Amino acid sequence: MQWFLDASTTGHKIALMVVAILLFAAVMGAILFAVDRPRRVPNWIVAAGFLGPTLLLLLVGLVYPALDTIRGSFYSRDGSQFVGLDNYATVFTTDSFQTVLVNTLLWVVLVPLVTTGLGLVYAYLVDRTRFEALAKALVFLPMAISMVGAGVIWKFVYEYRPDQPGVNQIGLLNQLLVMLGMEPQQFLLNAPSNTFWLIVVMIWIQAGFAMTVLSAAIKAIPDDIVEAARLDGVGGIQMFRYVTVPSIRPALVVVLTTVAIVTLKVFDIVRTMTGGQFGTSVVANEFYTQAFRQFNVGLGAALAVLLFVLVIPIIAYNVRQLRLAEEIR
Repeated sequence: MQWFLDASTTGHKIALMVVAILLFAAVMGAILFAVDRPRRVPNWIVAAGFLGPTLLLLLVGLVYPALDTIRGSFYSRDGSQFVGLDNYATVFTTDSFQTVLVNTLLWVVLVPLVTTGLGLVYAYLVDRTRFEALAKALVFLPMAISMVGAGVIWKFVYEYRPDQPGVNQIGLLNQLLVMLGMEPQQFLLNAPSNTFWLIVVMIWIQAGFAMTVLSAAIKAIPDDIVEAARLDGVGGIQMFRYVTVPSIRPALVVVLTTVAIVTLKVFDIVRTMTGGQFGTSVVANEFYTQAFRQFNVGLGAALAVLLFVLVIPIIAYNVRQLRLAEEIR
């Protein structure tokens, strides 16, 4: 077993790759053999042949790493000594890690709420207008950009140069400030406001997703409900508050929870724009820093477990709401 886990040389890694290919070929050959001769092979063997590779991949690629990460969170930085809950105590009691947790909380609270709110208002305002397709396409475009690409774009938007004679500001926001007679600002360096400027990038990316889902939900509202409300004299803000929002509540829950999960795992934007410096780090970035930069495997594993635990309640709530929606139908 140890031979499969410790691949330290190139030859060892190549041998493991060859073994994996041979195992895959053997399993697929057995499956094809069973399918070709269904009368000679029991049904449970055929079912096991199809489910086996999937379950094996889940065990090797998901279950085992998860359990090993949990185990590693109770050990020292090099995994040689059992330290109990010391790594978790460090996360919750050290000032730098407390800043990381506060930043993560700000991301998880602000991004889903603002994104969903903007997407809902925008979808409602452009619904059934002449320029609806163009307006929605413009908002959805950032979704086609990777988070790394978005981080690079917005890093140029926030770019700062010292306010000296002959020095031109290449950052869009600072150039606008200079044109208005104001001093340029170090948007990405000044804490704690720099965290909010990073949050803007995630909102810019996810607003298109929220708008698309909520727009489809709005269009799915039965016309008879809308017409009945209009006959009762409901219109404008009242229509939005008492008819539209209650009718699309399941879609709102999906958007909120989905964006919250994506936000909890945010790494690319922070890493690209600040590298987690200047008080902007979040749990996912700190996990990477501790495990792969400072080689503190135990602390990195504890942060990874914490991230996993934070995601579970959101997923559970999402599943519960979807089941309730199915029961209502």
